[in-house]
Amino acid sequence: MKLHIGNSIKYLRKEKDITQEELADILGVSYQSVSRWETGACYPDMELLPVISDFFGVTVDQLLGVNEKIEREKVTQYLFRFQEAISQGKVYDCIAIAREGIAEYPNNFALLNKLMHALFIAGDDDGNIPEWKENLEKYDAEITALGERIMKYCPDQNIRLEATARLAFNHCEMGRKEKGRRIYESLPSAEFCKENQMWWSLTDNEKLPYLRKKIKRDYEALRSSIWLLANSSCISDEQSIVAINKVWELEKIVYDNAITPDGWGAAKLQLDIAKLFARLDNNLAALEHLKIGATAARLFDRRPEEQTFSSILLGDITARKIDFETSDTRTLCEIMRDKWLLSPEFDKLRDTGEFKEIIEILY
Repeated sequence: MKLHIGNSIKYLRKEKDITQEELADILGVSYQSVSRWETGACYPDMELLPVISDFFGVTVDQLLGVNEKIEREKVTQYLFRFQEAISQGKVYDCIAIAREGIAEYPNNFALLNKLMHALFIAGDDDGNIPEWKENLEKYDAEITALGERIMKYCPDQNIRLEATARLAFNHCEMGRKEKGRRIYESLPSAEFCKENQMWWSLTDNEKLPYLRKKIKRDYEALRSSIWLLANSSCISDEQSIVAINKVWELEKIVYDNAITPDGWGAAKLQLDIAKLFARLDNNLAALEHLKIGATAARLFDRRPEEQTFSSILLGDITARKIDFETSDTRTLCEIMRDKWLLSPEFDKLRDTGEFKEIIEILY
């Protein structure tokens, strides 16, 4: 945060119609000191701030040029620009925007958390960042420092817990699993989090939105856990197909068989199912799921800026294009065509007419 105390003193002095020499006499300092304050060459001593603010009849914050409303508005603008960039996979723009905001507001934890997030995904091997491996080493110390700072000082619990979890993940990614685990174990238990306990304190008109939010959160957690199980190599391919199909079935139940707002996840889910079928030499099923995935990718790339979905369990859900976060600047069709479909599981399908038709869908 930049201090504008010099401009404030100059403005207030002129408003009071006194000279630098007169103000210097009142404060017991040299007029050169007042001149240097006003030019921004230096700041008044801390013990003088209450005296100066009292003399001019303003608060110390006003004297420092701190305006909380303006700061909130400017931080909101930085966060919007960050979200706009990350929705397009422009990770280095995200880093630059966060650094720009922190230069102006160095103690704003929302901006510090966004910088930590951007530095972390700059080392994401799933995007299209050629130097992602170098970034892992390059940003490791800064990610750690930011995470520890936010953990220690941030008063906002949500930001603090998000940064704590990311710090633990980063330690694990960098081979420091013991350290990461200790941090993970310091996080509060889900069993006793407010989302699982607040029901008993709610008024009647609060209960429906509370339940729908809880169902959505619990559904996403269950979906993620099933997906991890299916891709974990802890169970056989046959069992993995059964498990991952449960994700698809669960999705249809939750969204009332409608097309879900998470088209990216829908495409990736179908690709993972297709991989499993291909490994089991069920080429017909593999091609069927690839086609569903390609269609989902195409719909995702052509989605509107904002769309609303509705289901009994979740109520109305608004999906905004800008809310999607990625480390890849390519369209989903390009990612599927140029990366996902290159998996060796699909080598035996490449020369088939059905596979070529799937590629055509992605253009």
